[in-house]
Amino acid sequence: MKELNHLSDIYKNYDTFVIDLWGVIHNGVMLNSKAINAIEKLKKNSKKIVFLSNAPRPSSKVVNFLLKMNMDKKYLSNVITSGEAAMYAINQKKFGKTFFHLGPPRDTSIFENVKENKSDLDSSDFILCTGLFDEYDNNLEYYKKLLEKHISKKFVCTNPDLTVHRGNIEELCAGSVAKVFEKLGGEVVYFGKPHKEVYNMCFNSNEKVLAIGDNLRTDIKGANNCNIDCVFISEGVHRGEFKATSELDTLLKKYKVKANFFQRELKW
Repeated sequence: MKELNHLSDIYKNYDTFVIDLWGVIHNGVMLNSKAINAIEKLKKNSKKIVFLSNAPRPSSKVVNFLLKMNMDKKYLSNVITSGEAAMYAINQKKFGKTFFHLGPPRDTSIFENVKENKSDLDSSDFILCTGLFDEYDNNLEYYKKLLEKHISKKFVCTNPDLTVHRGNIEELCAGSVAKVFEKLGGEVVYFGKPHKEVYNMCFNSNEKVLAIGDNLRTDIKGANNCNIDCVFISEGVHRGEFKATSELDTLLKKYKVKANFFQRELKW
């Protein structure tokens, strides 16, 4: 893996750029101006840009969130979320009809079209997990107790991320609850990175693709699964796991992934 000082050094080798949002383009609070500058340059050079996010919400909600942060609408024509992919399956009743929603109230847009099928845990066909309940947002033991008698149900996880940084504060994501469910012996259906299906919505097999992301478990693993080149953004979700850039290769080995390049933050 080599250090990439400037995206401008390699961008001509690719047609399509599949870019993560949280941890690359913004930190949950504000946009990263260097990353936005890179997007602007890619756009000017007529490159295809796809933002692929493990947000447990429809794409339109993520677009609105970015617009509120003052991101220019012209960059947002291709935004794909794990929530959008999951919503499609839920609307088709792929896992049954009734579901128990495990997650905060802000995520209800994911089942907007089938909200009448929401039920309690005992009578649901499957569990739809978009995150953690607000009042138990860092207590995984609570979910172990809640779910241990329900491992015969399918658990649909709409965000495979384990954690995210909102500004400087680390928060747990739906993937952490999914891991609890798996440890109990239950079966989890994941939507989003690193699973190949979501990438089929982003590019065709004849496109030369570069993936850019900060999460080794999802962004970089997903790129490896699809056999596409990737850039690891080191100052994102894993920033507390290494001290010097010389330790990055060891970090990648730990997560059993490979990256072609790394940048501290996305910059042109």
